[in-house]
Amino acid sequence: MAKKLTLGKNERLKSRKKIELLFSEGKKFSIVPFRVHYAFNKSTGLPLQFGAGVSNKNFKKAVDRNRIKRIVKEAWRLQKISIQEKLKEQNRQLHVFLIYTGKMLPEYKDICTAVHKILEKLTVIIEPSA
Repeated sequence: MAKKLTLGKNERLKSRKKIELLFSEGKKFSIVPFRVHYAFNKSTGLPLQFGAGVSNKNFKKAVDRNRIKRIVKEAWRLQKISIQEKLKEQNRQLHVFLIYTGKMLPEYKDICTAVHKILEKLTVIIEPSA
C-alpha cells in the first residue's frame, strides 16, 4: 500500500506558543530563498510539524503571499516522508518553520529544489553523531 502524502491539520505548526518557542530557543540556517528555523521538542506526538511564512514587506498583496505559501506547502508535502521516517525511528519531534525571503514570485521547480536542499540539511542535523 502506498504512503499517503498529506499535510494534515495536526502536521501544521499553528500554536502561537510553539512558534514563539521555536523562534526564541530554536536554531536557524539559510538556504536561498529561505530562512529555516527548527527546534527539537520534548513532547510526544507527531514527529514533524511544519509552518511557512512570507514577508508582508516584500509582497504587499495577500494573493501573492498565499500563493507562495501554497507552493512551499506542496513542495514540503511531497518530500517530507524521508525525514519523517527518520524522526519516527529515533522517537524525536521536530518543528520547522520556513520563511520565504526572496523578492520575486518564485517558480514551483525553484521552491522544490530549495525544499529538497533544506530537507537534506535537516536530515544531516538529526542523524545521531557517530
